[in-house]
Amino acid sequence: MSQPTKTARTPASSQRLKMRRDLAAAAMELFATKGYEATTVDEIAATAGVARRTFFRHFRSKEEAIFPDHDDTLERARAVLDAAPAHEHPLDTVCRGIKEVMKMYAASPAGSVERYKLTREVPALREREIASVARYERLFTRYLLGHFDEAAHHDGDDDPLLAEVAASAVVTAHNHVLRRWLRGGGVGDVEAQLDHAFGIVRQTFGTGFGASRGETTGRGGPAARASAQGKVLVTVARTDAPLDEVMQTIERALRQS
Repeated sequence: MSQPTKTARTPASSQRLKMRRDLAAAAMELFATKGYEATTVDEIAATAGVARRTFFRHFRSKEEAIFPDHDDTLERARAVLDAAPAHEHPLDTVCRGIKEVMKMYAASPAGSVERYKLTREVPALREREIASVARYERLFTRYLLGHFDEAAHHDGDDDPLLAEVAASAVVTAHNHVLRRWLRGGGVGDVEAQLDHAFGIVRQTFGTGFGASRGETTGRGGPAARASAQGKVLVTVARTDAPLDEVMQTIERALRQS
């Protein structure tokens, strides 16, 4: 079982994140009382007790201010990918990576629900949210593409397409569960709901994923090999091979027999 990834945080980075959150809280308070359009950057800075220039050291615009944690969360997701065990299926790694986003929302359910309501009402905020989601999708697509053998690519090879679609599917599954959880007031076991959604994605896109390079256990050899000999299927697997990889190997051998 892989260990939880921890991202080292310096006093300076912690202070920066705290200031971003303070500015975000001030922005949310003003948006709720005055309305988004009527609120100015100067008012947000004043409510947070800082100067206007301090606001712009942290955010480029007032719509960006209500998403203070995405930069930090993106780095945590990247750290999950970087520390992934060699035997883990790349799609499972990506699912673990995007859980960092869910943790961000789940850390403050009430605030997340209010932010969700606000983004539904203000097009500029919705556009900012979409831009944030696209950053995660690009990160995961690059990761999945990195687990294919570029030398094996040829005309008609669907591996790059599969990587992009699979990354999109993981993000879409996450966002579907997140929106449903937020519409329900931020209550319920959202992690269990997320795992169920990821199971569907894994079942749809996991079989044959990365077949061009073979599945490995991290010990330098294949996790499992299977071959059909007449009416007999012979399977050889390492004792540490993940069960789902063994089953996928058997399924592929049966289809080819």
